[in-house]
Amino acid sequence: MKNKTSIKDYLFLMRLDKPIGILLLMWPMLWSIWIASKGQIELDILIIFLIGVIVMRSAGCVLNDFADRKIDPHVKRTRDRPIASGKISANQAMYLFLFLMVIALSLIYFLNNAAKLLAFFGAGITIIYPFIKRILSVPQLILGVAFGWAIPMAFAAHLGHVPFVGWLIFGIAILWALIYDTFYAMVDRDDDLNLNIKSTAILFGNYDLIFIGIFQALMVCFLCYMSYLEKFDIWVNLSIIVSIMLMIYHQWLARNRDRNGCFKAFNHNHYIGMIIFIGIILHYHGP
Repeated sequence: MKNKTSIKDYLFLMRLDKPIGILLLMWPMLWSIWIASKGQIELDILIIFLIGVIVMRSAGCVLNDFADRKIDPHVKRTRDRPIASGKISANQAMYLFLFLMVIALSLIYFLNNAAKLLAFFGAGITIIYPFIKRILSVPQLILGVAFGWAIPMAFAAHLGHVPFVGWLIFGIAILWALIYDTFYAMVDRDDDLNLNIKSTAILFGNYDLIFIGIFQALMVCFLCYMSYLEKFDIWVNLSIIVSIMLMIYHQWLARNRDRNGCFKAFNHNHYIGMIIFIGIILHYHGP
C-alpha cells in the first residue's frame, strides 16, 4: 500500500535537506557573476540566478530519482528516497519536475536573448543527464556540463556574449565535477558494479585517486590562468593556494577508499568553491 505523501517527502525528493548540490552549483556561478560584472553586481540578475540554481538543482534531483526508481531500492544509500520507498509515485514526481521546469523557464523571461538561448540548452542537458549513466562511462562529465552551464549564462546575461574567460571557468567547473563526483561515485562503486551502472569510479578502478589528482592539477592550472587573465591580486592567488591544500586533504580522506572517507571528501569539496569566491570578493571589494 502506498504511504501518504507529505510536503516533507517532496522536499526530500528535491534534496532541499541536503544543500551540498546547491552549493557545488552555486559557487562557480557566483564567481562568474562577479567576474562578468567586474564586481559591479546587478541585484536582479543575481537574484534570478540564485533562484535558478535552487530550482534547477531540485528539478535535476527529481528527474534523477525518477530515472533511478528501479535502481535506488537496491542501493543502500538511496533505498529510502521518496520514490524508491513508495512515498511518492513516479507520476507525482514528474508533475513536480514539470512544475519546477516551468518556474525555471519563467525566470529567463527577465534575461537577454543570449542568456535565454543558453538557458534552453541548459534545460536539455539537465533532462538527459539522469539517463546518460546507462550508456556513458563518464556521466560525471555530463554532470559537469550541467552544473557548469550557469557560468556561460551568467556572462551572457551581463555581456550579451561569452568571452574566453567564461569558457575557461566553464572548463574549471567540468574538471571540478569530475573530481567531486568521482569521490561520490566511489561511495556507490560496489552497488553500481552489481547493477551495471557506469561511473568514473568504475572506469578508473584502482587508479581512481590518480585520475582525481590529475583533474585537480588541471583545475589548479586553469584557476591560475583565470587569475592571470583577469589580473587578480594576492587574494585570489592565496585562495588558489588554500584550494590546493584542501585538494590534498580530500585525497587523504579518500586514501582507503572506504565509503565514509570518500563521502566526506565529496561533501568537503564545496569549500574549494567558497574559498575561491572569497578571494574574488576580496579582490573587488576588499582593502
